Amino acid sequence: MKIGDLAKRTGLSTHTLRYYERIGLLPYADRDRSGQRDFDASILTWIEFLGRLKTTGMPIRDMLRYAALRDEGEATGPARRQMLEIHREQVRTEIAELQECLLVLDTKIAGYAGGEQRTKENDARSNTSRKPLRSRPAGPVTH
Repeated sequence: MKIGDLAKRTGLSTHTLRYYERIGLLPYADRDRSGQRDFDASILTWIEFLGRLKTTGMPIRDMLRYAALRDEGEATGPARRQMLEIHREQVRTEIAELQECLLVLDTKIAGYAGGEQRTKENDARSNTSRKPLRSRPAGPVTH
């Protein structure tokens, strides 16, 4: 698959794919007779995995370390597993922090919604308890 096709299928730009290849996140692609990159379709799974790591906040240096271990083969399975377990704990911690932040936001939003509801209720009570205005008689008013 040519780099343009890979870009379309992954949503990454060709510039990003070339960068990933240059720094070692992607294996070097075979070249066709004209010298253009010709990626194997199996690269799609790897790119999707890298996207997940990126989304979860894994730094590129750690992704590079993982990719290097992957390239070394089966013997590095325990080291890769340990990397992912450590990263998973970091993700869980961040999710817990975000859940706490979400709770604060929900509470604040509910407070505003409650304030709006109280305002509407007060307005409704005020409107029903007010006496209608009388029209003034024409001419001077004496007291």
